[in-house]
Amino acid sequence: LMSALPGFTVITPADATEVEAAVRAMVSLAGPCYLRLYRSPTPVVHNGECRFILGKAEAMRQGNAASIIACGSMVSTALAAADKLASEGVNCLVLNMHTLKPLDEDAIVRAALETGAIVTAEEHYIYGGLGSLVSQVVGRECPVPMEMVALRGYAESGKPEPLLEKYGLTAADVEKAVRRVLKRKG
Repeated sequence: LMSALPGFTVITPADATEVEAAVRAMVSLAGPCYLRLYRSPTPVVHNGECRFILGKAEAMRQGNAASIIACGSMVSTALAAADKLASEGVNCLVLNMHTLKPLDEDAIVRAALETGAIVTAEEHYIYGGLGSLVSQVVGRECPVPMEMVALRGYAESGKPEPLLEKYGLTAADVEKAVRRVLKRKG
């Protein structure tokens, strides 16, 4: 929703290390910025140095079977799914799309061209979030099969882990989405 507002920068960090880097980047911005944080601790995905560049996606895994583009707390989920798939010989490119606005459209186009299939993963309503933003770029520049792992409707509040499972936001759900998109890829 915030990405639809003119002039806003929208950042969704994957872990505490990236939060620190994002805050440092925000200090230099002239306009308004929205920093979306997860309420519970998230797994560390940046061991040591975090190469945070505002508006530039970060490749977390290399692969050519499909692309998994994730943001926020779902980056660790996407990495877990990619690791499981890699153990079966399905190597996925995983992009950490920490900046939703400005969006790294070049990284999305490269991912689509290199892998021919995209899965987005986010803890956000399916409309107006990462999946919507990525699908706009893919539809305009290089149509490929896509799946979106996201909230499909109103979500209740509660302890995160059971809710992630209830609403289909787990590594197993990302794996299933990759398998579905690979079938459509052909």
